[in-house]
Amino acid sequence: MNLEEKLSRIGISGTLYKLYLTTIRLGGGSVTEVAAGAGMARTTAHDALAKLEAEGLVRFVDHGKRRFVVAQDPGILLERSEARRQMLEDVMPVLRSMYHHENGQPNVRFHPGPEGIRTVLWETLSGDEKELRATLSMRELMVEPGLEEMERYLKERARRGIWLRVIRSEERDIAPIWPSSQEERRELRYAPATYNLAMTCFIHGSKVSVISSARESYGLILDSADFAAFQASMFDAMWSLSTPAPTIP
Repeated sequence: MNLEEKLSRIGISGTLYKLYLTTIRLGGGSVTEVAAGAGMARTTAHDALAKLEAEGLVRFVDHGKRRFVVAQDPGILLERSEARRQMLEDVMPVLRSMYHHENGQPNVRFHPGPEGIRTVLWETLSGDEKELRATLSMRELMVEPGLEEMERYLKERARRGIWLRVIRSEERDIAPIWPSSQEERRELRYAPATYNLAMTCFIHGSKVSVISSARESYGLILDSADFAAFQASMFDAMWSLSTPAPTIP
């Protein structure tokens, strides 16, 4: 496979290929000179050069009434490829989740580290659901993602009008915060003493989101309507056994 065939694989073919290589060979020149070197009309060359400029492969420099074209370092091709790969990695979990959802297949997404925990936490506010079921392990949440991040999250949840039905283990509460509150759209119950809730779990729509301890440090999203329904039933059963906490106005 020659150079032209390889560059055509990344969209630099035909007119773009001729102009790009001519600009590199000349080391720069006027639009007229580059067009002539590539064997094409100036107007045709100008439009194609504008596309190369948009890709970051050339740049225009104006000197008086004349416009010159200068080739950029070919290393921009690697940077563009890396940026595209990173963009695809960023959107791939969402695209896969949509694919599996539309095909009725469960989908599991694993997000490692503190950033993964924050990703999973904030995704619980996506979608059209107006109620979250959750078990919160307060001791772990104070470490990761931390109090400040949790306060921002809870404030945004309330602003969006999303109610939170939450069960906590009283023994794992390290501060008297986040009580039942009509204003903050939160209803709190404490699990029986025999239940030690050492992980955080949210049930929202067809998804179950899990946040680990800071020691293991990961977030996990399982998108499965059947599994979410099962977890919701288990939550409701524990809810009926749990003790309501006092409500503030």
